[in-house]
Amino acid sequence: MPSDGPILVTGAAGFIGSHLTAALLARGITVVGLDNFDPYYDRSIKQRNAREAGLGSVAPLIEADITDDAALRCVFDQYKPSGVIHLAGKAGVRPSISDPAGYMHTNVTGTARILAHAHRVASSRVVVASSSSVYGNCKVSPFSEDLDVSTPISPYAASKRACELLAHAHVHLTKQPVALLRFFTVFGPRQRPDLAISGFMQRISQGHPIAMFGDGTTARDYTYVDDIVQGILNAYDRAPAHGYRIWNLGNNKPVSLRDMIAAIEQVVGRAAQIDHKPMQPGDVELTCADISRSTRELAYQPRTSFHEGLARQWSWMRSLGN
Repeated sequence: MPSDGPILVTGAAGFIGSHLTAALLARGITVVGLDNFDPYYDRSIKQRNAREAGLGSVAPLIEADITDDAALRCVFDQYKPSGVIHLAGKAGVRPSISDPAGYMHTNVTGTARILAHAHRVASSRVVVASSSSVYGNCKVSPFSEDLDVSTPISPYAASKRACELLAHAHVHLTKQPVALLRFFTVFGPRQRPDLAISGFMQRISQGHPIAMFGDGTTARDYTYVDDIVQGILNAYDRAPAHGYRIWNLGNNKPVSLRDMIAAIEQVVGRAAQIDHKPMQPGDVELTCADISRSTRELAYQPRTSFHEGLARQWSWMRSLGN
């Protein structure tokens, strides 16, 4: 990794961003974190993430929004980052359905501004978080990066695909390397409280019912956060050799909703009370990553099993008193 300037991590106080920041700092890399502390969930959660990652003590943490062009200009002018890992954005499929304009503004306009400033200060590369949601209800499994992704089924997915297209145009015009990483259902310590595993663990352990949308056969390719972070680091290292490149970061081992609930019951030691609900608009039936390109080009190899990852997440939640 280059040492002529810090790496700017956007969304640094979030779930993945805080783990990535800690990993970079552990490698002796200078980091500048940026986060807007969006009220999507409680600010104190991100403040805790930041402290655990060393943000505000070992590394500076700037509170700013990626859609604020003037604020970004100041950050890029002050720190002149050698590279950018752009994780910030509005998250969540279901909330995007009620706020499509907001998702497009933050995710697409914000990404456009990050790319523009990274080029302006001659950052060596940009890594951008995309999502497995771009595959929609793909009929071919596992999902490879070469599949047609022109039929998203949620505004969130559409915004992530728009970022991929925007990055392609950016690389064509500027020659600045940009890597797009399609994350597949990341879990582990510090997972966002609105995500299923985190919510289910808390509710099942406390004896509260959980909502199961559909018949339990929908499946997700759950990927442990440490494996995702290693993939991000490898993509950052290798991005300049590829110019524009999309890589899947998944586990290639989908777990059904029914089996996920059973595994959580086992980890927390309590049976779930299930409230059956109909499928939600925008939800996909299956995600399954073809990781052959990432394995070949990034030496990416997920190492944490689903059950091991659940145990680690539950242990962390218990340490907080949940």
